[in-house]
Amino acid sequence: MTPHDVHRLASAGNLTDRATEALTRLVLGGEYSPNARLPTELELVRRFGVSRTVIREAVARLKSAGLVQSRQGSGVYVREPHGGMRFQLEPGEFRRSPAAVLEILELRRGIEAEAAALAAERCSRAQVAGLRRALDAIAREEAAGRDGVLADMELHRAIARASGNRHFPALWDFIGQFLRAAIGATRANEARRADFAAQVRAEHRALVDAIARGAPGDARAAAIRHMEQAAARIREAGPEFWAAGGDGEPAARPSRRAPSKRTRRRA
Repeated sequence: MTPHDVHRLASAGNLTDRATEALTRLVLGGEYSPNARLPTELELVRRFGVSRTVIREAVARLKSAGLVQSRQGSGVYVREPHGGMRFQLEPGEFRRSPAAVLEILELRRGIEAEAAALAAERCSRAQVAGLRRALDAIAREEAAGRDGVLADMELHRAIARASGNRHFPALWDFIGQFLRAAIGATRANEARRADFAAQVRAEHRALVDAIARGAPGDARAAAIRHMEQAAARIREAGPEFWAAGGDGEPAARPSRRAPSKRTRRRA
């Protein structure tokens, strides 16, 4: 990440959140390796283009997350990896950054592909029926004009449960608390175009059909294709989509309610 990138990140949204995100990326991305000393507060102020107060709060958050520590009289240093470190994602980032959503899709690709393959090997008839019901729930949400985010998440959670490995649904439930914004962004983007929405429905059907057939290779391939196609659709979203928030909150549809009695009398 270059100084220009950091300054651009700090220029939008909550400044403390943005500075925290950027600093976290610098630490986890290796620019500041374990035991390396962070730049001084003044240097970070200049690099990020924000106030000392913002930098102090951002550094405090990194300390709370176990990423850095203070050494009396010496400065703030990056900590070695340790058991107290927390895996965390920043949901707010997914509403502003296509790059952040693409990273999540890469993460999901590995998890979902193996969960789908195991589900194809192990799922019961009752679980297959549950996957079909999850598809129907997504369709009902879409038909009602809703975003379908929770129904979409439930389909993928059901696949994780059908894997027969208790750690897959546990992992999904953990990261799922952070994924709603990312999935909301992908679904909001897909809802803008009928061809995108049709692609998603076909991908979901192919995934469930492969699991129902008991075809692990096909299920793995279908899950990977679904994530790759979602990434391709995100790349096609223009700047205006992200400028509008990219947060899975489509513009409200015009009301179709009948005019009130008072309105009809005036007509």
